[in-house]
Amino acid sequence: MASSLSDFIDLSKPSLALSVASIAFNPTAWNIVARNEYRNKTITRIFGGNARYGCYFLALCIFSAGLLRDSLYHRALLEQPQVKLLPEPLDTVVPAVLFLLGQTFVVTSTWALGVTGTFLGDYFGILMDHRVEGFPFNVLRDPMYVGSTLSFAATALWYERPAGLILTAYVYIVYLIALRFEGPFTDMIYSKRASAQAASKKEL
Repeated sequence: MASSLSDFIDLSKPSLALSVASIAFNPTAWNIVARNEYRNKTITRIFGGNARYGCYFLALCIFSAGLLRDSLYHRALLEQPQVKLLPEPLDTVVPAVLFLLGQTFVVTSTWALGVTGTFLGDYFGILMDHRVEGFPFNVLRDPMYVGSTLSFAATALWYERPAGLILTAYVYIVYLIALRFEGPFTDMIYSKRASAQAASKKEL
């Protein structure tokens, strides 16, 4: 019997639209906020000129929004059609391995970068002394985004929701778009510092 799209995804559920919106909102909003901070120091000024406190505040906002996004994704999945995706025991082993791998990338990335390195401290003028080259950055260029995507996929497979796999592909596309803005802008920030350091050495 031929399957229809409605057997795999229910587009009528408001929870699905909310999940789609939250997935797009997070990287978009933080890129806009961070660029504004770099140019205008809005958050830093709110915290009396303390860039580190401002970065910690933004980190809290990003982390909280991430929890909300994950909650909305989970709720959306539970309202979507359930379809057997993998045979036993792969139906539990594969999502468990993917989730463990994804969280490993996320947690070790955060550990390696620290709070300010993870949560856009560069835009506050809090720059790292050197590029992080240890694990997981010696394996992946953007391990945090890859890890997050793997976790989305793992959750979809665990609950056997094809709609979750579609959302996972959407997550990956959103991250790729975000990186096209984040990467060059961050490179510009560090390039400016390198130029300033070179100029100061010449003056000496």
